[in-house]
Amino acid sequence: MGAAASSLRGSAAVRVLVASRVRAGRARVRASWAFVLQASVAAGVAYAIGRYVFGHELPFFAPVSAWIALGFSRDRSVRRVAELAAGVAIGVAAGDLVVHVIGSGAWQMALVLFLSALLGRFLDAGPMLTTQAGVQAIVIVGLPSIPGAGPFSRWVDALIGGGVALAVALLTPTDPRRHPRRLARAAAEELAGVLQGVSRGLARRSGDDIGAALLTGRASQPALDEWRSAASSAAELARLAPAHRRHRPELERMVLTAVLLDRAMRNARVLARRARRTVADGHDAPALADALASTAGAVEELADALGTGAPPRAARERLLTVAASLDPHALAPGDWQVQSLVLLLRSLVVDLLEAADVPPAEARDALPEL
Repeated sequence: MGAAASSLRGSAAVRVLVASRVRAGRARVRASWAFVLQASVAAGVAYAIGRYVFGHELPFFAPVSAWIALGFSRDRSVRRVAELAAGVAIGVAAGDLVVHVIGSGAWQMALVLFLSALLGRFLDAGPMLTTQAGVQAIVIVGLPSIPGAGPFSRWVDALIGGGVALAVALLTPTDPRRHPRRLARAAAEELAGVLQGVSRGLARRSGDDIGAALLTGRASQPALDEWRSAASSAAELARLAPAHRRHRPELERMVLTAVLLDRAMRNARVLARRARRTVADGHDAPALADALASTAGAVEELADALGTGAPPRAARERLLTVAASLDPHALAPGDWQVQSLVLLLRSLVVDLLEAADVPPAEARDALPEL
């Protein structure tokens, strides 16, 4: 009987983990499919130009350059695309030069990599240009020359692909807030789901419900990390690109919000672990379950605000109401284990209040004195 129950719990854990990863995967696909389509079409266009306009029999490096410079990334600033395209062109040119002057081989491979990397470091401080220059130089020296091709036809193909990529970057401007907003909504909804699951487990005195919530919280960490990374990249883009500079305050605030919600999720996981032990020990915590349900509702409202860029007024007001009720002695008189859970929830709510634009001192002052 025990083995069967353990097997059921194991299968439930697997389902929770798979469901969380599927949600994250769908979110990534929804966020990236249009950019992948653009890069794929750009690669096809670059190949067609090399083949039918310039007459190259196998314009391999035209689509390579276009795809590398664009890829599936949302960061398509002109500077970034130009860096990647230039890196490909430098590597191809260096490789072509070495192959046509001194041939190909092991020492030629080492030489062209050394020279192309030094040239990349001379031209740009970032790692992307140098990395691409080295990789493409290796490919050029390692691949056999195309019969009948000119001495620098592959370099011309790389320039074609880079030019197409730059044209796409210039003609398809994007709002740098869109992707971080979508990720912010998804991450906040994950947190709301964890809190709702812990609330449900406390109300039903079900360790399995709390365990499922804990698994969801653990599985959602990549989504939080991706949001924080995307927000940081978008904020950096807004600092560099004049067209996006007006979005800088929101994006920089979003970076801080991502840190606060990551902290809140970590607190939620600690709360879930302690709550599962509290339920296993036979404690009853209906008032705390209600407070957690209210907190989850506030996080859902915060998710809506983050997803649209609107001020989180509704979430803020609801969180302030929750914070005012978090007196451990009132919610769990005489039960120190449940009181310890209330203390954990107090810390979590302070993080959420700061995420809802409440100053840190005011967020702490919103809690009842101990």
